[in-house]
Amino acid sequence: MAWLLVVVAGLLETGFAVCLKLSHGFTRLWPTVAFCIFALGSFGLLTLSLRKLDVGPAYAVWTGIGAAGTAIYGMIFLGDLVSTLKIVSISFVIIGVIGLQLSGSAQ
Repeated sequence: MAWLLVVVAGLLETGFAVCLKLSHGFTRLWPTVAFCIFALGSFGLLTLSLRKLDVGPAYAVWTGIGAAGTAIYGMIFLGDLVSTLKIVSISFVIIGVIGLQLSGSAQ
């Protein structure tokens, strides 16, 4: 259950990173509100998961999901540059996240 919380927290991290961009420096109301909701949810779930998990693997998985998810979202929906190197690098991040999740504490 704790790893599920980390995964959901990582997905919410993607949400808060995207909303941070869409807020244009906190000058747009609704993306700013969404940023706050996603950030609180993400940090809250990560905090709960850390009651059972080692901090290193859990934090690395959380940031990896957020980074990979944000990069993928940006390429698909925000017009970010798509390149072979970027796709390969994101793949390595995802592989690393899976490896860290498998190596983390068993709870």
